[in-house]
Amino acid sequence: MEGFTCSRCGEFHNEMPMCFGAEFPDYYFSVPPDEREQRVEFTESLCVVDEAHFFIRGRIEIPVIGREEIFCWNVWASLSEENFYRVNEVWNDPERVDEPAYFGWLQTQLPGYSDTLNIKTWVHTQELGSIPLIKVFEEDHQLTLEQQNGIKWQRVMELVESAMHG
Repeated sequence: MEGFTCSRCGEFHNEMPMCFGAEFPDYYFSVPPDEREQRVEFTESLCVVDEAHFFIRGRIEIPVIGREEIFCWNVWASLSEENFYRVNEVWNDPERVDEPAYFGWLQTQLPGYSDTLNIKTWVHTQELGSIPLIKVFEEDHQLTLEQQNGIKWQRVMELVESAMHG
């Protein structure tokens, strides 16, 4: 991918990043830093807070109109306790691709959008080695519409600059 000159900072960036992500679910930050070690269990793809709040990392893919590239967000979604334990049960099972989608609430605030916290999602497990695919289905939310219909290259630029510069 060719580079671009950022309209926010004026600098030329050698690559156009097509994926951004959150290291933690937003709820993680509600726990005071000095209490996190005792209250949070965390892996690269799963997180539990206070043995009562359950999260999984996944990917929202947004098609780019007229291009083969996909713009993506690596995000976190909450799961019910029952679904979280089911995900763990089938995590290393190649047949997990046959699992029904799990309902979740998005737990990542995405730059370039109005509030994305707690919007409705479906979490779809993928083949081993791939993080779940997350489909947003919050009615009339811009993120839902963009995931369904795709975005133009200019919108990709807006999202990249927003993600890079807040």
